[in-house]
Amino acid sequence: MTAMPPRLGRIEDDRLITGQGRYTDDLPQPGALKAYFLRASIANGTVTTLNVEDAREMPGVVAIFTAADLVADGVAPYQAPLNVEGPDGTKYTATERPLLVSERIRYLGEPLAMIVAESLAEAMDAAEAIEVDFDDLDAVVHVTDARAEGAPLVHDERPGNIGAIWGRGDWDATAAALEASDKVVQLRLPISRVTAVAMEPRNAFAYEEEGGRLALYASYQHPVSLRADLANCFGMEPESIRVVAKDVGGAFGMKHGPLREEMLVFWAAKMLGQPVRWRADRSEDFISDEGGRDMVFDASLGLDAEGNFTALSVEVFQNIGAYATGRSMPAILNIGGIAGVYRTPSVAARIELVLTNTVPVTAYRGAGRPEATFIIEQLVDKAARQLGLDPIELRRRNLIQPEQMPWTSPFIFDYDSGDFPAILEAGLKKADAEGFAARKAESEAKGLLRGFGLALCVETSGGPYGRKSDDATDISFNADGTVTVAVGAFSAGQGLETAMIDLAAAELGLSPDRIRYVQGDTETVKRGKGMGGSSAMILGGSALQDGVSRVIAQAKEIAGDALEADAADIEYDAGTFRIAGTDREIEMTEVAKLAAESGVQLIGRGIFETDGPTFPNGCHVAEVEIDPETGQARLDRYSAIEDIGIVLNPQLAEGQIHGGAVQALGQVFLEEMRYGEGDGQLLTGTFMDYAMPRAEDMPLFNCGFHEVPTSLNPLKVKGVGEAGSVGGMAAGMSAVCDALAQRGVEDFAMPASPGRVWAALDAAKG
Repeated sequence: MTAMPPRLGRIEDDRLITGQGRYTDDLPQPGALKAYFLRASIANGTVTTLNVEDAREMPGVVAIFTAADLVADGVAPYQAPLNVEGPDGTKYTATERPLLVSERIRYLGEPLAMIVAESLAEAMDAAEAIEVDFDDLDAVVHVTDARAEGAPLVHDERPGNIGAIWGRGDWDATAAALEASDKVVQLRLPISRVTAVAMEPRNAFAYEEEGGRLALYASYQHPVSLRADLANCFGMEPESIRVVAKDVGGAFGMKHGPLREEMLVFWAAKMLGQPVRWRADRSEDFISDEGGRDMVFDASLGLDAEGNFTALSVEVFQNIGAYATGRSMPAILNIGGIAGVYRTPSVAARIELVLTNTVPVTAYRGAGRPEATFIIEQLVDKAARQLGLDPIELRRRNLIQPEQMPWTSPFIFDYDSGDFPAILEAGLKKADAEGFAARKAESEAKGLLRGFGLALCVETSGGPYGRKSDDATDISFNADGTVTVAVGAFSAGQGLETAMIDLAAAELGLSPDRIRYVQGDTETVKRGKGMGGSSAMILGGSALQDGVSRVIAQAKEIAGDALEADAADIEYDAGTFRIAGTDREIEMTEVAKLAAESGVQLIGRGIFETDGPTFPNGCHVAEVEIDPETGQARLDRYSAIEDIGIVLNPQLAEGQIHGGAVQALGQVFLEEMRYGEGDGQLLTGTFMDYAMPRAEDMPLFNCGFHEVPTSLNPLKVKGVGEAGSVGGMAAGMSAVCDALAQRGVEDFAMPASPGRVWAALDAAKG
């Protein structure tokens, strides 16, 4: 591959920061009707009255749809399929999820009716006029309550509120190894629930194009899969549907899957034959966006007399909210990360997906990886404290060594490459770990506690693990001398436009300004993986290389005809086709014109498939200062070294680490979705209650890379989109716990808000 050109800034930045971005809500659709959803005001109960007749007569109202209208049109409940086999052979499938609720309400904010009117104000007025009443029932919002004997059932057919049970590993061997260990460290902690809070709320509009095809424009991260969901749900041919996602202001996993509101907007436009659009406000986002994380884990780590790890067992109780679907799977898909970068001989884990009366959870940046890393790294820290060992030295003692690569794991993930000792040492150097003692003394002189937090993380990218994954990228030569790159991957702010253009320019030997980038429109991008799993360059970038080779091979045939030579004798370099060993040549532009004149489209339909994911890994170090008088915790320093394979664009890669780390650290210090016990009412439904991190809450990040190439794709890249979140949560909490441990606080649970920190310190005094 030709080296990618150095670049300052991103190509898309000029458009986005000057207000020229084209988001779904920016797209004009004169005369479009406005949709509004009447939502359940309780978290658990039954609809006893839903009378929309008077509301249908309100001014401006065009239609009010309820579950009965869906049934009349033959639309069944629709959700991402779930297929999990439990340790005892039990088969777990998805719970039915209706697009509109007719009777049983299972979480606050479930949609009961869809009002379509000429204006949003008229739709909202009509919603107020709908007569609705409920039989209210007690709600369960925490996994411990949901699993308690006699707890209210979220679904009557799911005793014990079990959505699914999954397990791997030799439990008998692990239990025996723990029993024989010189020391067993046990840890039980919750991992709090968060929500994506995307800068751009969810929104969509649908209309019938000329020729009768139905189009849906949405703020979404995988248009190709959404088209398939729409076709399956509404009994249509995929070719009769067009899905388009323009610029998207953040997705993080939440804007994926068969989401209710977007699908209902499409269906309403189909039923009415008129354009319909909907945009959530921030309050609606808080109660309807699928959340992330939210679990309780019980873990045990065994060690021998020399501090070598002997065995690890983990039980996870994941709060999946009110419905079990394929989107409930992040913890299961990425639990392999609990083995970490260590040589633990025996590992076993079990996961219960627990149903509660809360909005469902799904993938959120990292999608189970940050949680897995948090579990093992917190255990290692606690082991070091209990044994009186240096946590860095304890990690050194147990690391997988580079000469042991490829590593066959005792628990799921087999690593193809990596140098974990080198990553640790580089991370410590980047963090100036040797200077920590002096910085700690300075903090103590000011009456502050300073904590040092370290996390060694490893994750999967381009997966999921155990399945083949592929992506597609099409490369077209245009008659005007430009090249179109149509990617099946998707950018929702991560800089993919710049990365793909620069990669195509390097592969073709052309100036980047001759490359056109296309994404997110099923009219031109009919296949692809979309956004997810940090896979864009692993799969999509490798598919781009394949597309380039295919289009050049195709163009050589036409160039050969023009130069009266065999295609095998044609060379390509920097936009020019030349007969090898001669000065006879023809420009790419001329070849494209000749192709157009003969009715041939010069297009390389690139595809890349991998048998397994890559394993980015890193060392993240955080330092925190805590004021014991107020409980205020301040992140003072943060550094990271990541092995993401070959680094194609250091600036973009570092930006991804920054963004992921900030999201993780927001959860450590500020963010938490909370529901009222017993009634399931959302207690953190505004930015007055749900605190988001700001620039002033973060220090300058000090990041770098240690390249260990992978052989699993031609670009030798490992992925970076979720790296910051995977290491950030564990490193941030490690620093907080290190500081609190100095005053006797053990097993502190996130978030480290001032009130919680102060209370923990006060309790430790007693």
